[in-house]
Amino acid sequence: MNSSFTLVALAAVAVIAGALVPFQAGSNAELGRALGHPLWATLVSLVVSMLVVIPIVIAMQVPAPALGAIRHIPAWAWLGGVAGVIYISSALVLVPRVGATNFIVCVIAGQLISSLLLDYHGWLNLPVREVSIGRLAGVTLVLVGMVTVQWFSPTIASPHQSSTQVATEVSGAAESKG
Repeated sequence: MNSSFTLVALAAVAVIAGALVPFQAGSNAELGRALGHPLWATLVSLVVSMLVVIPIVIAMQVPAPALGAIRHIPAWAWLGGVAGVIYISSALVLVPRVGATNFIVCVIAGQLISSLLLDYHGWLNLPVREVSIGRLAGVTLVLVGMVTVQWFSPTIASPHQSSTQVATEVSGAAESKG
């Protein structure tokens, strides 16, 4: 298989996966509102994820995990689950307040910064990769984009929030800055 085609195909899958993230954030935020607390929505979201992945594992006939290896797994290997809970819970709380675009652009900025550090240091058993001027310039452009999105994002009432509530929040935030 052509390596250029493979790279494009893998990038396309990553773009599709990334495109689903705002839908996850928005639907989980609605789930949080409906269930009365973001942590219940986090729990339900993770249970739904488990219910989706189990039939896929069965259909793909994935071999059973090597449970004996658990005692040899480094402690940091368990951080993925912790990070998932933090991400989902943060999205549940923040998306209704700041909007999907503002939340996601900040998430992307955080992902890029931490990814540069992971690449540079080879943390989490990842291969060490150079942090070049081009990569730094690209991340800087994304950070400038993040600030631009934040700066030019209007505050509007959500479907579940009255304009009076938004105005009160905005005036309270303006007073605290001034």
